[in-house]
Amino acid sequence: MIAHIQGKLVEKTPTQVVIDCGGVGYHVNISLHTYSLLPNTDFIKLYTHLQIKEDAHTLFGFVEKSEREIFKLLLSVSGIGASIARTMLSSLDPKQITNAIASGDVVTIQSIKGIGSKTAQRVILDLKEKVLKLYDLDEVSMSQSNTNRDEALSALEVLGFVRKTSERIVEKIVKEDPEASVESIIKKALKNL
Repeated sequence: MIAHIQGKLVEKTPTQVVIDCGGVGYHVNISLHTYSLLPNTDFIKLYTHLQIKEDAHTLFGFVEKSEREIFKLLLSVSGIGASIARTMLSSLDPKQITNAIASGDVVTIQSIKGIGSKTAQRVILDLKEKVLKLYDLDEVSMSQSNTNRDEALSALEVLGFVRKTSERIVEKIVKEDPEASVESIIKKALKNL
């Protein structure tokens, strides 16, 4: 309903701002991530999400559209309300959250106050596919960095193999032998492609 608010910043705290827009002061809840990105000017623009409940209309604001999209995704998960979603975006930046979801990192998500193991698993289960599609991420690229693996993947891509298929096979090879050289990864992958 309200896509963004642009106006004069009247009040600012780490959890909320008041923006004067045409003589009306809008109380907007924000995350610490948004707070850290607020410009030092009086005039600001926040992308918003309006949550309507029986007893309240609550406005949430974000400096980045991407943070708003992650907020909406988190709200779609059963057991995650607006306050927990905002806590998540205050504890971790949006990129860390998407990476944790994409790589199935339950520990990182569970490290957020108010999120237990079952909720963390539900977040990953419900959002992993959406996050991978929306942000064009690959599950494998989220796992720990391995230059031999990366070089082998690049080589296989140059040879004309589809990256996603190659990544799955290369990941298995690297799990079995983390110290494998680029050449041995490529040779083993070619046998399985």
